[in-house]
Amino acid sequence: MLLEIDHFKCFNDAFGHEAGDMIIRAVGHLLKTNSRAEDIACRYGGEEFVLILPTASLAVMQQRAEHLRAAIKHLRVQHRSQELGTVTLSLGIAVLPEHGSTAEVILRAADTALYRAKAEGRDRVVVGKGPGEEHAPGEARAPGR
Repeated sequence: MLLEIDHFKCFNDAFGHEAGDMIIRAVGHLLKTNSRAEDIACRYGGEEFVLILPTASLAVMQQRAEHLRAAIKHLRVQHRSQELGTVTLSLGIAVLPEHGSTAEVILRAADTALYRAKAEGRDRVVVGKGPGEEHAPGEARAPGR
């Protein structure tokens, strides 16, 4: 699953980069404390994170993504005695073999789903599309990473 902190630039602009760094650390801690021993959670870049759940089914992945999406809203981050406000996440998920057979294809499907989550209003989980599935008319494809 790919996760992105919604409107992260607004936090940086309003409170400064030090406050933004605190939010990134808080999200990382949330991922770590909500991961199993076999899961791999890491920062993907900027305000994006990747969470790999080996052997998880699509249903389990969706449950975990929704749990994280809900849990982040309860996160309270303070910087210089000021609460930074509610943090939300957009998440894109994809699993083997439904969405592809290689890590690269799975990651691309999750990335495209993440972009759809953002385009549909953020603060949501979107499931990726499998290889060969048509994109909705007007739907932008995420650039390859």
